Amino acid sequence: MPINVLMPALSPTMEKGNLAKWLKKEGDAVKSGDVLAEIETDKATMEVEAIDEGILAKIVVAEGTADVPVNDLIAIIASEGEDPKTVGASGDGGAKAEAPKADAPKSDTPALNTTPGDGHKSYARVDAAPDGAKPDGAKPDGAPAPQAGQGGRIVASPLARRIAKLEGIDLSAVSGSGPHGRVIERADRAAIASGSAKAGAPKATDPAAAPAPAPAPAAPAPAPKAAAQGLTTDQVRGFYQKGTFEEVPLDGMRKTIAKRLTEAMQVAPHFYLTVDCELDALMALREQLNKSAGTTKDGKPLFKLSVNDFVIKAMGLALMRVPAANAVWAEDRILRFNNAEVGVAVAIDGGLFTPVIRKADQKTLSTISNEMKDFAGRARAKKLKPEEYQGGVTSVSNLGMFGIKHFTAVINPPQSSILAVGAGEKRVVVKDGAPAVVQVMTATLSCDHRVLDGALGAELISAFKSLIENPMGMLV
Repeated sequence: MPINVLMPALSPTMEKGNLAKWLKKEGDAVKSGDVLAEIETDKATMEVEAIDEGILAKIVVAEGTADVPVNDLIAIIASEGEDPKTVGASGDGGAKAEAPKADAPKSDTPALNTTPGDGHKSYARVDAAPDGAKPDGAKPDGAPAPQAGQGGRIVASPLARRIAKLEGIDLSAVSGSGPHGRVIERADRAAIASGSAKAGAPKATDPAAAPAPAPAPAAPAPAPKAAAQGLTTDQVRGFYQKGTFEEVPLDGMRKTIAKRLTEAMQVAPHFYLTVDCELDALMALREQLNKSAGTTKDGKPLFKLSVNDFVIKAMGLALMRVPAANAVWAEDRILRFNNAEVGVAVAIDGGLFTPVIRKADQKTLSTISNEMKDFAGRARAKKLKPEEYQGGVTSVSNLGMFGIKHFTAVINPPQSSILAVGAGEKRVVVKDGAPAVVQVMTATLSCDHRVLDGALGAELISAFKSLIENPMGMLV
């Protein structure tokens, strides 16, 4: 049975990708786990792995092609015993025939694992091997046999698999609501909401399979659209004389940043809280800890703590001290977390990444420091994995190294806050009724008012300030 290789959704925000390079050519043997191609997303360049064996019969999308929509056919693999030349021709026709069917129901996944008479199956999960075979050949309710027909392999979209892994969902117990029983993102979300392994309803073609309860407790209202549209390209050009500017096309990252942060300002009601933190005790402790760091075999220190490492740790501990603030908005509910996950903005050429320090409250300062050095290096090379920059409850954006004293930052959805950190500088303050010179850092917390009220946000940033000014509390 020929296998359609589709453009995978490598992140929740990915709508299109650039097919940067094919690492296999037509006629090459393909094994599960082999790297087929490199895909450029809006954030990184990622390797695409095969999950089936066979012969690469036809490359449908040439390398170097930009803006290939997610779930578009990019290649066809011939199974063992099939003629690659015949499969290639058949695959083209099959892909064209399936396109109208995919468009009609407006599904976010293509038709796949069709009946044996159709002679094709498809997959979009190509960046990781299957999570595991289904036990004892069990079939999910409402899903056709082909879903687990290939050695027990569960057919699911890349995003559905990633969510299932993060949330601990058993995909073998989730009813696939996609075409021909494929598990898609909505099924995972429904399983999380219900607290069980069952997910979205089967397709309407099986009226007897419709569940009694509604698919969701109450359908949330869609996010509000922008009330006013910005100026068009021609309107903007009209303000300037020809020949006085050059036009720079937007890449995927810049488009995503523009879209997501515009949505954040329109959807999340921001308010801001600012504090001044004295740094003298922190700077003294930092110097002491850096001097005590051991060295590697080549004489390099095992760690070198920065002020930002203390800021990340303090933010993680502050979230645990104010657990109601360790939460995010999820339309019809608030999700509260057991550990602190703190994103850190890393500037790169043309944009930024926000890798997330998981369990920042539990990690030592040296661990945080070394993790951040690794994240920053791979972010600049665009080698971060999606799971390393997705999620998080809050983020830290530090512009102190540029001499910026104070600024406000835009919350990165779905997070509920972001801390904008300015430069440390010497200022004159009044202590015990007399002027004194101290080193001070200004920090501003942007809060999502849907999750944090003013008093709760004040409690969070006050806890952060206390930890920064009494840094020994981060070591015990």
